[in-house]
Amino acid sequence: MQIVVNGEERTVAAMSVLAYITSLGIDPQRVAVELNLDILPKSDYATTELKDGDRLEIVHFVGGG
Repeated sequence: MQIVVNGEERTVAAMSVLAYITSLGIDPQRVAVELNLDILPKSDYATTELKDGDRLEIVHFVGGG
C-alpha cells in the first residue's frame, strides 16, 4: 500500500504505526506522530493500523541546551 511519510511517498506492508516506527529503527518513546493531520496518542500506536493513502508526520525530540 502507499502512504506518505514526512512528505515522501512510501510503499509499505500492512502494519501498525508502532510496527512501522520500529521498522525504521526509531524509539517510539522519542517521537510524536501525526496521522492524517491528527496527533496520535502513544497509547494508540500499537492498535492503529496503517491504511492505503495515510499521511504520517514523524517528529523526533532532540535534547540540547
